Amino acid sequence: MPANTNTGNPGPLGLAAFSLTTILLSLVNSGLFGLELEMALIPMALGFGGFVQLLVGMLEYNEGNTFGLTAFTSYGAFWIWFGLLITMTHNGILPSVGAQAIGVVLLVWGLFTVGMWISTFKLNWALWSVFLMLSITFFLLAFGDILGIASLVTFGGYLGLVTGAGALYISIAEVTNWSFDAEVLPLGGQPLKSKPTTRDSMNVADD
Repeated sequence: MPANTNTGNPGPLGLAAFSLTTILLSLVNSGLFGLELEMALIPMALGFGGFVQLLVGMLEYNEGNTFGLTAFTSYGAFWIWFGLLITMTHNGILPSVGAQAIGVVLLVWGLFTVGMWISTFKLNWALWSVFLMLSITFFLLAFGDILGIASLVTFGGYLGLVTGAGALYISIAEVTNWSFDAEVLPLGGQPLKSKPTTRDSMNVADD
């Protein structure tokens, strides 16, 4: 029987939206597929990767999950930016944007992701790994565009595939573990264990 919870966990949905769009774009960045796949991805980036993650972020607010609120809302906005950028430049609404400018944007997102990665030290090893790989992916793509080194973009594409696969695993694991009401697919404990504080010790003693 599934776990008896008052509200559903929106996290797995957000992770699914993030992972599938990341995998598809990474197939393009890695050179495994051409630009036609990127064009096919645009509506999905706007709808699933963008809107759905924004929705999940708002649902995480109701759950009191500051990390989920910040992460899903931010990366949802990233995918909306990506979809609008490609759509508007291809239709002449915006002038063409150079690779170096894109690289600067990706660099800033890499720095933001490092900040989010720090929080995962208190979550679980699975999220810790995904955010570490996502940070490196952003930096590879960013410096590949800024420096004009195509091999960095390609390598970033392959690492993006691993990142997306990791996020997809967490999504499936959280749904599966909820359905079975047991840890069927492990996510790992906290990378940085909490140490009991003096107040915690007093509370335990009082109990």
